[in-house]
Parts: sequence; structure tokens; C-alpha cells
Amino acid sequence: MSHNWLAKKRHHLVWVIVLLSQHLLPHSAFADERNKIVLLATTTSTENSGLLDYILPYVEADTGYIIRTISAGTGKALTMGQAGDVDVMLVHAKQSELAFVQAGHGINRRRVMFNDFVVVGPADDSASIRYSSNLDEAFDRMASNSALFVSRGDDSGTHKKELEIWRSIGKQPNKNEYENEYGNWYREVGQGMSKTLQIANELEAYTLTDRGTWIFLEERLSMTIVFEDGQRLRNQYSVITINPERHNINYQGAMAFSDWITSKKGQQLIHSYRINGQPLFYANAN
Repeated sequence: MSHNWLAKKRHHLVWVIVLLSQHLLPHSAFADERNKIVLLATTTSTENSGLLDYILPYVEADTGYIIRTISAGTGKALTMGQAGDVDVMLVHAKQSELAFVQAGHGINRRRVMFNDFVVVGPADDSASIRYSSNLDEAFDRMASNSALFVSRGDDSGTHKKELEIWRSIGKQPNKNEYENEYGNWYREVGQGMSKTLQIANELEAYTLTDRGTWIFLEERLSMTIVFEDGQRLRNQYSVITINPERHNINYQGAMAFSDWITSKKGQQLIHSYRINGQPLFYANAN
């Protein structure tokens, strides 16, 4: 079952609730109820890592808005934003975000936090990825050894970063299976980060993951980090409000969320979210 289908169902459910309220409440009361709901498109990593469960009660208590989240890859989140199906987005694919804003679909893009991506794989590391001297070599070793690799394949920020790395070494393992000169070692699963990690773990394969989701799931997996490069694999998250001049969105609610998550309190709570003493994200609002 695709995340796109689930996202649409969740979005439709919110509006079913809103429409039912319209019939049950006086018009002014209905308007007040709709104005309290903020639709947030967020990456699967912010949800899979447990961060949203941690901060949203504070957001709602402080702002008075009810945050309804639709978890999807960044690519799908941007598509929902372009269609005006959400009010605000929390995403992590800088070039796609900048293009989104430059095209007039979003406004007020702000940095929120960052972590990094890491390559994880089986503990025995049969392709000796951990001995790579740089990121390009690590990915080239996986391809050269036909080491089983599980890709999210969902146009998420993580998937975009992975494809960027393959392009940097001149390989295109995401091509159609029948055209793929690299064999069947590359598996696209079209899933979020949590499910992708579980699949890679079951197959004893390698994959690229954000560190936040990895830390959240690490104790349930038999995999290990085999390569990291904090500089090239930096993973920046940003908040973007949908352009109210293009769509009838809850602009006040969207801005309340944006202001809160980049506020001193929001940044402190992001900084304080840890598992086994390990920070999952580093707040860096500008």
C-alpha cells in the first residue's frame, strides 16, 4: 500500500471531519473549528523518529491550533503543497525546496534543524564498505560487488540524496530492471524510512538512512553503521508555508507553526529530544 494513497486518505479524513462539523455546528462555529486545524505535510523521518509525537503537544498547547500531519516523502509533500492540499510543510531536500519557493508555491522558507545520513548494512559488512576512504568509494564498492542495496525509491529527501550520490559516480541503478546493467542487487521498495530499514535488515542489505530514524530503530535491528560523512551527508530540514495568494490555506495557523518550531522554545525542545542520550536532530533555525 503506497504512502501516497495513505496520505490522500488521511487528508480526506480530515476534510470529512471538517465537513461533518459544518453540518453539526453553526456557521461561525464551523469557521472557528476549521481555522484551528493546520494541515502539515511532513517527511517520514520526522514521524518515524518520534520527534513529532514529542513536540506536537507543546505546539498545540502554545498556539491553540490542532496540527494534523500527513507523513510522506519530501517529493510527495511538495506535490501536496503545490496543489494547496496542506497549509505548511516540514521537508528536507534543499534544491527541490528552493525550486518550489522560486516557482511561487511556497513562502517563508526557514531552516529548522539538521542531522546527517549514514550508510547502514549487515554487521559482517561483506562488501567492506567501512574501509572506504570517501563516500563515492563506498557507493562504488556496493555497485562493484553487487552488494544488495535497498532504496526507498519514493522521491523522498533521502531518496534524492541517494540518487545524487549514484550520479556523482556515474551510475544509474534506479533504472528499470530490464534495462539495468548493474543486475538485480538494487531494490526499490517505495516505502518510508522505517519500513525501508526493516526490509534491508531482513534481507541483510545496505541502505541509506537519516540518523534520526536509525537511532530510533537501532536496537530493533541487527544492522550497523558502515559509513558516515557528516559534511557530504548533512541533512537539513526546513519549514515552508504554502503561498496564501495561490491557495485558500490556513495561513495564520501555518505561520503559527512555523514561528513556534523556529522559536527559542521549539528549538530547545528539538535539541532536548534524545534516545539513549543521543540527539536525533540539531536545531539551527535562522
